[in-house]
Parts: sequence; C-alpha cells; structure tokens
Amino acid sequence: SCLCGSAPCLLCGCCPSAKNSTISRLLFTFFLFLGTLVSIIMIIPGVEKELHKLPGFCEGSGAVLGVQSHVDCSSFLGHKAVYRMGFAMAAFFFLFAVLMVCVRSSKDPRAALQNGFWFFKFLVLVGITVGAFYIPDGAFTSVWFYFGVVGSFLFILIQLVLLIDFAHSWSQLWLRNASESSAKGWYAALCTVTFTFYAASIAAIVLLYVYYTKPQGCTEGKAFISINLILCLIVSVVSILPKIQEAQPHSGLLQASLITLYTIYITWAALANVPTQSCNPTLLVRNSTSSATDTEPVTAWWDAPSIVGLIIFILCTLFISLRSSDHPQVNKLMLTEESGAGAGPGEAERGEHRAYDNEQDGVCYNYTFFHLCLLLAALYIMMTLTNWYRPDESLQVLRSPWTAVWVKICSSWAGLLLYLWTLVAPLVLPDRDFS
Repeated sequence: SCLCGSAPCLLCGCCPSAKNSTISRLLFTFFLFLGTLVSIIMIIPGVEKELHKLPGFCEGSGAVLGVQSHVDCSSFLGHKAVYRMGFAMAAFFFLFAVLMVCVRSSKDPRAALQNGFWFFKFLVLVGITVGAFYIPDGAFTSVWFYFGVVGSFLFILIQLVLLIDFAHSWSQLWLRNASESSAKGWYAALCTVTFTFYAASIAAIVLLYVYYTKPQGCTEGKAFISINLILCLIVSVVSILPKIQEAQPHSGLLQASLITLYTIYITWAALANVPTQSCNPTLLVRNSTSSATDTEPVTAWWDAPSIVGLIIFILCTLFISLRSSDHPQVNKLMLTEESGAGAGPGEAERGEHRAYDNEQDGVCYNYTFFHLCLLLAALYIMMTLTNWYRPDESLQVLRSPWTAVWVKICSSWAGLLLYLWTLVAPLVLPDRDFS
C-alpha cells in the first residue's frame, strides 16, 4: 500500500494524525524541493565540469549523431542543467494540473491519484527529468528563458499575495492578544518589529544608492530606487490615514513595513541584473571560450540576492502547502478553503497515527491551482538559481538581459499597487464584505 495506496502508510507511529490533504501537499512540495536540491548540486563548479561528459548535452562536448559541433558551452553547463531540471519539474506539475481539473471531492477516482501512488509519481518525475536532458540544445534555452520570465513574474505576485495576507494576520493576532490581555508588551513588540523593518529598509536603500549608482550615469538605477522609495512612503502614509483606519481597524505600519522591506529586496534583485558593469558590482560575466576558462576561476552562481530569493521561495512554498488563510478574500483568490469535513476524530479516538480523509464532502484546495502554483515556483527557482542570465546570440557568453530588470521592477510596482488596493478597497466598494 505504500507504493500504490494513499498517504497513511507514510506516517510512522510517532507522528500525530494529519489531514490527507495536508500530507499530499507536503509530499508534492517535497518533490519540488528535491528537484531544487538537484539543480543546486548541478551548478556546483565540480559537478558542472562533469556534465561535460554527457553525450549531446553541450554543443562542443563531442560528436553527436556523427556531426561535430563547433560551439563550446563548457562554462555554463550548470545553467543548461538547471533549465532542463526546471523544465522537468514544470512538465510534471503541469501534467497533474491537467489531470486534476474539476476534482470536487475525494470520491472522484482522480483524487486517489492526487493522494496516492507516490512511488510511481516519483518514477514519472525521474523519467521526465532523464528525458529533459536529451532535449536538443538549439533554441531550447532561449525559448525556455521567456517561459521562466513569465512564470517567475506570476510567482512573485503569488509571493506578494501571501506576504500581504501574512502581514495582516500577524498584525491582527498581536493586536487581538494586546486587547485581550491588556498587556502593553504586545504593543511594544509591534512597534519594535515595525521599527526594525523600516530601519532595515532605510539601510538597504542607502546601500543601493552607494553600490548600484554613480554620481555620473546609472540613471535607471537611480530612477528605480527613487520611485520605489516614493511608492513605499505613499503606502505607509495611506495605511495610517483616519479613513483607512476606520474601515480597517487592524491596518497599520507593521504590514506597510513588511511590504516595504520586500519591495526593497525586489529592487535589489533587479539592480543585480543591470547589464552595465559600472552600475552593477555583482554582475557575473561568464565567457565560454577556452582561454577564459583556463585563466579565470569558474564563477559560482550564488550571490546574495539569489540566496535571499531561495529562502523566500522555500518559506512561501511551505506557506502554500500548509495553511489556509483566515481571510475569505484570500481563500477565494488562492482557491483554498477551511474544511472541517473528514473522518479524523474517529481515527484519533482509536489512537491510530495516520492521515485521514478530510475531503469526502469537498476538497480543501483546488488541486489544479495548487499544481499550477508549484509549476510557477519551479520556473521561479530555475530563474533564481541561474541569476536570470541567458546566453547571447553566439552561445559564447552568458549575459544578464534588461528583461530580468524590468520584470522584477514591474512586479514590485504590482505588489505595491496590490497592497494599496487592499487598503482602499473597503472605501471604493463599501457594499462588499472585507472583514
């Protein structure tokens, strides 16, 4: 049953009983994290060099089908490997997104495929991954780059939705605790965290001006930082306006400070992709010619924005898998709902440690939308691990395109507008319930 059955066999005796829906989401997320770990391993310089031995994987690695290629891509084999791993994970989750369309409850036969057969699903993922490494190079990397850009933009918006929801829930919880206990410590903690977020944001803005702008030139960088600084000030002021406070008593500077800090991070990540060397001290230039690889050490893909992006990716993906929001509007947007249905109490009373079916009367989350979120997450982590770089027309040098800069900047603007809408929506649409 562990190979073909549902999730219960995956829980040991020391684990508490859990919802079948939660276990399934965590296991699919584990598949995503496993693929991410493989991608990280592939961009380690030592492993990257070994990828050159794969027949046909890199043009220039040897004769393929009797034709000797003439382009050497040995310095960014890890880049190509991550793209193929990202393609495999995206194809895997797209397959399940299609298979799970319109599943309404666990009584649907397809629900067993969602919640079971984990060994065979793992084999499917492995098979797709192996097949991805045999995709002819050609225009695959260039075309898949744009798929990654679009998917990453959408996943950044999902991150912003989750961040806004988390910030509102956090503020409501602490304010509720403060009012119920009549303790000033909660208010002090609220003020301390808010001050810390704003202080970190101000320090980050100063560092961005110092390292990513010059007195002469770097006009784009100056404009991006200044515009986002002004927008963050606007949303912070709007969040404490009397009209907003009257419509949303729990609105405050904690949410605005967290959104501000995330916006500054997105701005930093965008500036790290500016292709002008004088305006971007973190720009990585990887030349695939033999002279460059012989005289220069292989540049690691890791930089600070990528590490922070990886951490945020992990937290947001777990957030998607573990939690339904306390806010009905967020649940509608993320296609999740709180569900108390299921046979959980019976198993708990018998002392059985297993995953119980809590979706007999209706699913707790939209299966297709969940898989689409993981698909976008796979594309996002693919772009993050490769620093949003792509080969130039000659396939000799990896460059950071302006496309990456504009996608990140536009996503930061979209996030600020989305947060601003959550503040003013009760005033614009007074007939709707935004409780």
